[in-house]
Amino acid sequence: MENIREKISFYLTVAGYMLFNLRPAANLAETVQYTLWQCLQTVPYAAGITWFIVAVLQYMSDGEKVPWDRRFRLFFTIGIFVGLVYAIIEYTGTGIGR
Repeated sequence: MENIREKISFYLTVAGYMLFNLRPAANLAETVQYTLWQCLQTVPYAAGITWFIVAVLQYMSDGEKVPWDRRFRLFFTIGIFVGLVYAIIEYTGTGIGR
């Protein structure tokens, strides 16, 4: 991350990730517990998809490594989408595995 604009953009992506995985509850302890559980459920999907995209990008650029800040930015962006899908499934009442 070279300049302040990239840093701000990165931290906003992290904040968006946490916002989309936030699971509000009756009190703060339950909110933290449910949010951490949500993150634990979505991290494997976001990490796997990120790994695949990074592998494709490196293959297409003849082995040139993707910088770590870009990898994390991809992870958080994909995590936002995965968190959104989980939230839609959860809030519509269909649930996973029902």
